Amino acid sequence: MKHQILAVVSALTLAASANVAIAAGDAAAGKAKAASCAGCHGAAGISAIPTYPNLAGQKEAYLAKQMKAFKDGTRKDPTMNAMAAPLSDADMANISAFYAGLK
Repeated sequence: MKHQILAVVSALTLAASANVAIAAGDAAAGKAKAASCAGCHGAAGISAIPTYPNLAGQKEAYLAKQMKAFKDGTRKDPTMNAMAAPLSDADMANISAFYAGLK
């Protein structure tokens, strides 16, 4: 039983650290790259349009995960699929860091 608990705790620790490593971006680089996002999500990450989500203050790993899902097509939205398509993993990490740092 102790071995099973230890295995589960180890797996959860690894999973949590992987999420942090995935989303370690450069907010300054992300700010420049996020200029095209401002049209829908607002310059400060607060959308003026109710159907578009606010990005300011969202968790960095969450934002990166969603952009990757739009890029690979597992999450469907014609506009976001097209916007995410040219982004590299570094671009997505940087944009995520930028929006996560806004309050």
